[in-house]
Amino acid sequence: MLAMRIEKLAISTASQSGRSRMHPLCVVLAACALLSVSAALLPFPGQAQANPASTAIRVTLLGTGNPRPAMSRFGPSILMEAGGQKLLFDCGRGATQRLYQLNLPFNDADTLFLTHLHSDHTVGIPDLWLTGWVMGRKVPLRVWGPAGTKDMMSHLQQAYAFDVHIRRDVDEQLPAAGAQIQAHEVEQGEVYEESGVKVTAFLVDHGLVKPAYGYRVDFGGHSVTLSGDTRASENLIRFAQGTDVLIHEVLDLEAYREADKIYTPEQINKVIAHHTSAEQAGAVFARVKPRLAVYSHFVPLDAPNVLAETRKHYSGPVEVGEDLMSIEIGSEIQVHRPAR
Repeated sequence: MLAMRIEKLAISTASQSGRSRMHPLCVVLAACALLSVSAALLPFPGQAQANPASTAIRVTLLGTGNPRPAMSRFGPSILMEAGGQKLLFDCGRGATQRLYQLNLPFNDADTLFLTHLHSDHTVGIPDLWLTGWVMGRKVPLRVWGPAGTKDMMSHLQQAYAFDVHIRRDVDEQLPAAGAQIQAHEVEQGEVYEESGVKVTAFLVDHGLVKPAYGYRVDFGGHSVTLSGDTRASENLIRFAQGTDVLIHEVLDLEAYREADKIYTPEQINKVIAHHTSAEQAGAVFARVKPRLAVYSHFVPLDAPNVLAETRKHYSGPVEVGEDLMSIEIGSEIQVHRPAR
């Protein structure tokens, strides 16, 4: 792709000069200029990025996948940075590796919100908790989630009691506080407020999976709304009004029916019934009217029809999310895709 873009720039320069052949120096200069622009627009994912002063909230999609253990899309997880704080929403497979790619200090990754307790949204928690502790977190991991979260966290601590004992009391003697988990169970409404960053939980409709929540984050006059797992939800539409960015799950109906070779037709229909198709999501976007709509949590992983289906109802700005894509929200909204 980059070579093609360089080639096009070189052809354009040659045409303007009126020559049939490009001087080698021109090719080099054109390539350097394009590489410079590309570096500015597509930062390398392993480098920490400084937020410009105009940015109120920065969002990074750590994982945009589903339960399938694919390398192309890791499990569902989103990092939100605002007011000097770093908030995680869901912790699917590979979330800790993505944080490591971002050079995020693990002592900063201590606040986690769960939309619901399906395994693809929670299977990365032991890694975040214990690896974060091993790599320098000195304070408890704080977790907010639906009913059942306290039991899950309590049993995780029982399951890893041997590891915690060895590392805390016998071998490395790591700080005891970093091995703790502070669990909070949420209901609809404001669930968190620190230094001007407000998090509001709202119920969504994930079929038989109850309770399931979406979250809205407000800071500095800007906001981001996360759908969590849901079918088209009137409550989400209500809580998302006025939001800058709406990040929504999506199911590509045609692609999913073709791709799923594991479930029976009855099971496939049940999955479809508690997710949002791209056409339905487009109708949601049309009613919410965000400054930017973003898709994440793709079912299936390869969902080629989502934009065409979305456009049946929605003509506004929309992005097909990918792992490590970041969005800066302020007076302008800037989208940065990871370098290839």
